[in-house]
Amino acid sequence: MFRFVIPVMALMLCPMIIFAQRDTVSQADTLTTNHELEEVVIISQRTPSAKVSKPLGSLDNYLGSANTVNMIRRGSYAWEPYINGMASERSVITIDGMRIYAACTDKMDPVTSYVDITNLSGANIHSGQSGSTGATIAGSIDLERKKGSFGKKAFDATIFSGFESNNRQKIGGGSLSYAHPKFFTDIDFSYRGAENYKAGGGREVPYSQFTKYNTSLTAGYQINEHEQVETSLIYDHAVNIGYPALTMDVDFAKAIIGSVEYVRHHISPTIKLWETKLYYNNVVHRMDDSKRPDVPIRMDMPGWSKTVGFYSMLQGENEKHRWQTNLSGHRNRSLAEMTMFSNDPAEKDMFMLTWPGVLTNYGDVFMEDEYRISSDWSTDLSAGIAVHNNVVDNQFGLESLKIFYPNMQRSKSRLLKRASVLFKYNKKAWNVAAGLAYGERAPSVSEGYGFYLFNSFDRFDYIGNPEMKNEKSVSGNASLSYNLPDFSVKLSGSWFFIKDYIIGRPRSGLSVMTIGASGVKVYEQLEYAHIFNTSIDLYYAFLQNFSWSGRLGYRRGTAREVNNLPLIQPVTYRSDLGYSLNTFSVDLAVDGAAKQNRVNPEFGETPLPSYAILNLSISNRFAFGQQSMLIKAGVENFLDKNYTTFSDWNRIPRMGRNFYCNVVWNF
Repeated sequence: MFRFVIPVMALMLCPMIIFAQRDTVSQADTLTTNHELEEVVIISQRTPSAKVSKPLGSLDNYLGSANTVNMIRRGSYAWEPYINGMASERSVITIDGMRIYAACTDKMDPVTSYVDITNLSGANIHSGQSGSTGATIAGSIDLERKKGSFGKKAFDATIFSGFESNNRQKIGGGSLSYAHPKFFTDIDFSYRGAENYKAGGGREVPYSQFTKYNTSLTAGYQINEHEQVETSLIYDHAVNIGYPALTMDVDFAKAIIGSVEYVRHHISPTIKLWETKLYYNNVVHRMDDSKRPDVPIRMDMPGWSKTVGFYSMLQGENEKHRWQTNLSGHRNRSLAEMTMFSNDPAEKDMFMLTWPGVLTNYGDVFMEDEYRISSDWSTDLSAGIAVHNNVVDNQFGLESLKIFYPNMQRSKSRLLKRASVLFKYNKKAWNVAAGLAYGERAPSVSEGYGFYLFNSFDRFDYIGNPEMKNEKSVSGNASLSYNLPDFSVKLSGSWFFIKDYIIGRPRSGLSVMTIGASGVKVYEQLEYAHIFNTSIDLYYAFLQNFSWSGRLGYRRGTAREVNNLPLIQPVTYRSDLGYSLNTFSVDLAVDGAAKQNRVNPEFGETPLPSYAILNLSISNRFAFGQQSMLIKAGVENFLDKNYTTFSDWNRIPRMGRNFYCNVVWNF
């Protein structure tokens, strides 16, 4: 413990800066309520900033910089966002407000994997039950894409390129934008290709390669001064994706995401904005192990997810009120199957549905209001109710689940409720907020209807349970901050009491399906679980060109009958010293964590030692008339530390020393 406390105290007392916190987190738009519960991570502006960690870094690293988000890593690609220490089943992730369901039973394709930072402007991260994106317990992330605006005729283009030495990753692409008084369009293309990376000390981590192509298109037409229509399309295609922490890799993962939107401003003195969107997305994902040299039996596991939906949102103001209402709905079909190919020609192959063609029908009404009590005090109130319906669409899949649940019905409907209240005090440099919330969620497709899903961490097969009740959460949150131009400090915390907590528990008497599995777990509900989160953020600017800031964070998760919840962050810290002069900047950063002793052996976790890594970067922006070029280079894990974190699946090591260079040319 003392080996951790001493360096942390030293870091807190010496100059530090986190540009990602100071420069990439900003307040929400003035019409957006509940802003004290929201982080806004600015990912990629029209002109990329030299002050972000890596202008062409992965979206996973950007999201991981937020206070409330951890990224669970199974390889170099497509990390899973955990909000407030809770798995993705307890959160809602959208792209421009559109609901998207992943197509992989092993969580190899979170929604965040189907976009790229080069076509995103920011990520709105709501903590807890606030926000209009749907019924949730942990929180939500809405990924906002870049889009143009109406104006004087003009073209804008960007070309970008990057290289990373450790895994020989090559990054390339560009964007083209056109503006017109009645029309705008944006086209963006990016490519990323990486080989296996090397851990600290030089050992290669096999099956960590990936290749990704992403294309994005947005266009808008102005009907009149206050009305416009917009359309968007995303095509994302990744191939040859290795997952060193898992038993299988991915042949390909692709998604088509499209939408049409109508927007009207200034409808009346009270109603300021009306926005309605129709959308459709189709996700296909195919796992296989054909490139693994030693497998007892070869498997092929494709998955499909199709979603069609809409939302219609009104925003307005009335005297001391700023309000928003949102009506939304969607329909999703998730299907996944597995074929096991026998090594003996005399034996038949084995086939089963791991997701039995589950239809999810969802409708939601949400309202929120910010009321100005006085010049210093205000309150935010929100409430929502949703109807959630699941239908097992495949007869073969239904009959398979009836082996365990003979009385289960094909269809099951649920009513999901949520509400929150937040009090805020703002005077001069002081900001205080405190709130309470209640929320419910339905079991996910895997939790409710999964059929022999293998978890490589604890080496158990998992079976869903369609008879579970809604999971319910009561939460409290509070924050205190003091902000001056050259100094700021913020202390924040939250606590979740989750009733009927869903988790897989061993069930004796059931035969395994996966060769080498330790047993079978069935999703059950514990009486309750507790999750506590706290963090402190500091910032100080001095001597004109220097600045420092730091972050210290901690989480704790326990449950009835379970001493420690799995994949919970220990004490972590970050410090960053920066110097900037005009367009030139240098940054020196330290990231680290304390020992991880509070683990869950039933889930396969083992204790971890503490670690600290050192990162260094240098950047400059060059101007050539109307053109500019940003060059940023640096080295990550400068000391080539061999380490792993609590969020690394099966304790796979992190990347060792990595030199990188990003070049962005705007013209």
